[in-house]
Amino acid sequence: METSLKLWDFFCPNESCGNYGNRGLGNIIVYDRYGKDRRKLLKCRTCNSKFSERRSTFFFGLHTEEGKIREVIRYLLEGRSFREAAEAAEIDKDTVQRIWKKFVLYCEESMDVLLKEFNIKLEDLITLLYSRNIKART
Repeated sequence: METSLKLWDFFCPNESCGNYGNRGLGNIIVYDRYGKDRRKLLKCRTCNSKFSERRSTFFFGLHTEEGKIREVIRYLLEGRSFREAAEAAEIDKDTVQRIWKKFVLYCEESMDVLLKEFNIKLEDLITLLYSRNIKART
């Protein structure tokens, strides 16, 4: 993650904690560091739960460095094959496939949440984006 971690952006992921899901309460502290990248292990002072700084992010569960993950996604969005992206990023093809699978799932879930939250249909969103794109060209 970024060098200056904003602890106010985190919340306790423990559903039985009294502060579960609430950001900015000051109950989250840096407890330790772990792994080869020295990621921060955070702790909720309310319930003493410990969790990764990557928890509740797209990167959670992926053991590849974030810059490399972004690089792989860019290669794939440019139209490169899994094998080409793996060679360019100098990582295993299976890792590229895992990253892509997680990225697609994350995009689908994010889109579902947005559509429900704003009570709009996908077709309406596509129409809006298409019409704005045409206006921008003229």
